[in-house]
Amino acid sequence: MKKRLRTGFTTGTAAAAAAKGAAMLLLEGRPPEEVSVALLTGDRMAIPIHRCRRTGDGAVCTVIKDAGDDPDVTHGAEIGAVVRLEAPAEPAGGPPVVIVSGGEGVGRITKPGLELPPGEPAINPGPRRMIVQAVGEAIAAHGPKSTVRIEIFVPRGKEIARKTLNERLGIVGGISILGTTGIVRPMSHEAFTATIAAGLSVARAAGLDRVVLTTGRRSERFAQRRWPQWPEEAFVQVGDFFQMSLELAARKGFTQVILAVFFGKALKMARGAPHTHAARSELSLDALAQWARELCSDAALAQKIRACHTAREAFGLIAPAHPALLAEVGRRIVAAAGRFAGREVNIRSVIFDFAGNVAFDSEKQV
Repeated sequence: MKKRLRTGFTTGTAAAAAAKGAAMLLLEGRPPEEVSVALLTGDRMAIPIHRCRRTGDGAVCTVIKDAGDDPDVTHGAEIGAVVRLEAPAEPAGGPPVVIVSGGEGVGRITKPGLELPPGEPAINPGPRRMIVQAVGEAIAAHGPKSTVRIEIFVPRGKEIARKTLNERLGIVGGISILGTTGIVRPMSHEAFTATIAAGLSVARAAGLDRVVLTTGRRSERFAQRRWPQWPEEAFVQVGDFFQMSLELAARKGFTQVILAVFFGKALKMARGAPHTHAARSELSLDALAQWARELCSDAALAQKIRACHTAREAFGLIAPAHPALLAEVGRRIVAAAGRFAGREVNIRSVIFDFAGNVAFDSEKQV
């Protein structure tokens, strides 16, 4: 029986819970063991408090981020909030004034194109709303309407940020406080898709109308070596999100998209797979064998391709001995990408060999 994967909560939910816990300590005089937080979906979630204590002029609480069964570099991170209450806001009886800032381990935005302007802490609008609502609930339950100052911090934020693409996006000094719903659903890859969208936005804000999409760090490194004259913002890692990244690139107004990939991903893209993860798109060696039969009239080659266990093994059979077959894969990538991006976007496909050399370029600029 297939195991049901466990959901978790976002960094934004963790920050909201920590802030509410600190506010409750100030108002009630005792640290809560858990707090109830309203999610951006309208649902609620009970979040355990990790540490909570009074400070000289306020309180600090922390929460351990739990991503459930989703792979996430922030899973297990401690996320905290320092809360200070000031004199009641005027006029009396009005809503509390809540001021949210970023402290240690929370990144600061340095480039345009993101949801917040340069100079702001990287606490996205959704999490900010959650933080304000969570603290507002604590204040509302205790009468006085105070000005509330909240500083979100992440003790290991700088260290965790090194495992992300934050610096490329212009977020320096720590992680981003993220979340579009407040919930982390296993294998939803919400943080990764948000990073793709942010990378494309930053590229457009930098004035670029051409972007290079790669599937990971290694293919990106080879692409940057291929086009060393282009700025780092021109390169965006899209992982397995073939269709989504092309649709986003089109919506953001790019006129050219270059797909720079290895042969395994190239085969899946050539088949038009919207998502190229192995679990969602079978290794298309049967299709490659069929193309070999049609283009090369070579039944023996087709049989050898079908007998291969990996795309790398198949690549060794066709490159450089059968350039027409490799070109067919590249042509089909362009056609599939064009269906996702639309007619307004010029698509170029580049296939690397496994040493990082260009084995195929649809514009023949090898």
